[in-house]
Amino acid sequence: MTLPTNLKHVATGSELTELINQEENVMVCCGRMGPMCIPVYGSMKTMEDSGDYDHVAFRDMMFDSPEAAIIRNLPECRNFMGLPFVVYFKGGKVAKAVSSIQSMDMIKSVIDVEFAK
Repeated sequence: MTLPTNLKHVATGSELTELINQEENVMVCCGRMGPMCIPVYGSMKTMEDSGDYDHVAFRDMMFDSPEAAIIRNLPECRNFMGLPFVVYFKGGKVAKAVSSIQSMDMIKSVIDVEFAK
């Protein structure tokens, strides 16, 4: 199961594991098609299309899929109360995890720090 966004999707835990082991910088937004998540997907797509963030693999993942337990059960996400769960992976490890709606500026500030070229 995947979300109807314009982003590339991660549907399974094994896909996510493969992705974070192949790509140096990965941003995964694990959410639903709701008012807190849709703006984050939009910001991610805008950043992806800009060409300024070609060093980042942007992906979405359906929060309610059993496969999303790989994100939901991360220690970094254990106290999250709102959607989406956004996890930034660098070199196969969690670099940062945040939850709830985020502006493009908030996303850019995390990427610029955690994924500095």
